[in-house]
Amino acid sequence: MKNIFRKYWQIVLIAAAIVGLDQWTKSLVRANIPLGGRWLPEGMEWLDPYARIVHWYNTGAAFGMFKEGSMVFTVLAFIVIILILYYYPRVEGADWSLRIAMSMQLGGAMGNLIDRLTIGHVTDFISVGNFAVFNVADASISVGAAVLFLGIWMMERAEKRKKQEMAKQDNMSETQSEVTSE
Repeated sequence: MKNIFRKYWQIVLIAAAIVGLDQWTKSLVRANIPLGGRWLPEGMEWLDPYARIVHWYNTGAAFGMFKEGSMVFTVLAFIVIILILYYYPRVEGADWSLRIAMSMQLGGAMGNLIDRLTIGHVTDFISVGNFAVFNVADASISVGAAVLFLGIWMMERAEKRKKQEMAKQDNMSETQSEVTSE
């Protein structure tokens, strides 16, 4: 049991925080804004064309894609959750970007899965400009993907720099060998 805790404490902590925030914000929206309604803080009506809180639901994927695919996305969420939990302990501890990305994607997948299993659809409420309405779970999945790509890019740059340094050292060693042999 101690070994399992050691392997999973970070992912559980981050995912639980995301699920908690996601479910709390969705419950506030469902309790206070009628379906199809909108809310803006008093005196901030000027913000309406740019950002607003609305009450919407989604039976498809993130950002309203693939509507009416609730069962497919329920099954897919279970598969993603299982795969993340399977691969997470195999990720090197130093690969912080992959660990954070997986944690954020797990939290997002679980947050939307809870909605699908309990109310049959996902509650969306963040509306920015003309972009699709989304929620904390959707944002977490997207930010997790961005963290993953950023981490890969940073690792590739570090690896490239390391190879360049090694090549430079090899060239210096060859030059010193040539000078000493003359």
